[in-house]
Amino acid sequence: MLEPLVAIMARLRDPDTGCPWDVQQNFRSIAPYTIEEAYEVADACQRDDMAALMDELGDLQLQVVFHARMAEERGAFSVADVIDTICAKMIRRHPHVFGDGAATPGWEAIKAAERAEKPDTSALAGIALALPALLRAEKLQKRAARTGFDWPDADGPRAKIAEELIEVETAPDQDAREDEIGDLLFAAVNWARHLGIDPEAALRRANAKFEDRFRKMEAMAGDGFASLPLAEKDALWDRAKRS
Repeated sequence: MLEPLVAIMARLRDPDTGCPWDVQQNFRSIAPYTIEEAYEVADACQRDDMAALMDELGDLQLQVVFHARMAEERGAFSVADVIDTICAKMIRRHPHVFGDGAATPGWEAIKAAERAEKPDTSALAGIALALPALLRAEKLQKRAARTGFDWPDADGPRAKIAEELIEVETAPDQDAREDEIGDLLFAAVNWARHLGIDPEAALRRANAKFEDRFRKMEAMAGDGFASLPLAEKDALWDRAKRS
């Protein structure tokens, strides 16, 4: 089923007759588009918009084919190799389905065994640097927790937040303040994790709530919203919350 798209990408990347923009791209220049398309898939899922999801999945699939084509030009691998690799991985990670029917040791245990075969044997190995910082913080904490390096309950990260707030306020300069703000956000992620809350989902929810209320404020104020005094904007905010 991928053959038509693979053929289109091969033509686009043809150095003589292809598209100049596509030809000049490389892995690093395309990576931001790959991340963006993944977020657009997630957005369509969040809105339960099947037409948009179908469209965005196609865009994301194009990214896979684009990367695979560039790798094939280097003689590294092809899109067929990508599919073979993921098929083998899924079979390996589901021995209870594709094996002898024995109970699986668990997804994380299987992935940990795979990581142990790689040069970097740290418990934190394989957590992508390109992940959103909030999501990566949670993954780092979860991995560390599996080794026993974790607060015993939610009181620890809650106290850490109070500590980090003081350190932000007493930071001697902007660089130190940035460092302490990072520690504060990391502690907030840790607290959310201990409360059983997905921090990424919680922040998305807060973003959506803020956007909804702000748009209501703008609608209530009309064209003159930006010029209103702050006190009047605060009053509009309260009205938007109540609505």
